[in-house]
This record gives sequence, structure tokens and C-alpha cells, in this order.
Amino acid sequence: MKPISLAGFLMADCWPLDLILKPFTLLALRIYVAWMFFESGLVKIQSWSSTVSLFETEYQVPILSPEWAAYLATGAELILPVLLVFGCLTRPAALGLFVLNIVAVIAYPYLWTVAGAGGFWQHVTWGTMLWVVFVFGPGRFALDYLWSQRLAK
Repeated sequence: MKPISLAGFLMADCWPLDLILKPFTLLALRIYVAWMFFESGLVKIQSWSSTVSLFETEYQVPILSPEWAAYLATGAELILPVLLVFGCLTRPAALGLFVLNIVAVIAYPYLWTVAGAGGFWQHVTWGTMLWVVFVFGPGRFALDYLWSQRLAK
């Protein structure tokens, strides 16, 4: 265990932060953002015809056909959050949801209106959370952490 020093505290390099607060914070971010995306995926599969219709009329996803965009977005929203919660392939999962989040903001013009500003900032918050998890990794409460300990031996 490292001794607590002012320099370590200022740079977040001290044991209470590294061993206690950081892992719980990263776990909380992973669970919260995973739930938001997973819930969206569940809504999409409840009425597949409505989902495809939304991708045809509301969402303007570049490059992909509306049906392909619906399949890929729904699959990502159902699979990647599960990986995040368990901390399995956390960085790729966080990056995948980060990209999906950016595409969602770009593809849904309503978010760029005054009325949709609340939704826009919600996406900014989710993107920030995902970026933090991508940059800092899953933390100690993750399968990735256990695997990395085994690989290091």
C-alpha cells in the first residue's frame, strides 16, 4: 500500500482513490450507461416494425440502409451493455457504444433543435461516461481485470 502524500492525492495516485473510489466509480459508470443503452435495445425489439419505420423516417443514418441500421443499432444496444456490466472486453464495448452514441446524435436531427436539447445533453453525458470507461478501463470489478492479472503472470 502506498503512503498518502499531497502530491499523490493531487494526481489521484493514492490508495484510497485507486483501490476504493476509482473501481466503484468506474463500475457505477459502466452499470448506468449500460442500462440506458440496454433499455433502448429492449424498446426496439418490442415492436420491430416500429423500429424499422423509425429508421426509415426519423433517423437519418448515413451510409447504411434503414433496416441494416436498425439491426446493427439494436444488436449493439443489447450486446455491448452486457459486456460493460460484466467488464468483459470493456474498452471495445465502451468504444462501440461511444460510436453508436455519436451516430445517434448525428442521425436524429430532433436533438439539434431547441426542443430536443435535453436529449442532446443526455447523449453528451452518456458519451462522456463511455469515454471515461474507455480511457481508464473497467477498474478492479471486472472480468477484464481478472484476466489481465492471469495474463500478467
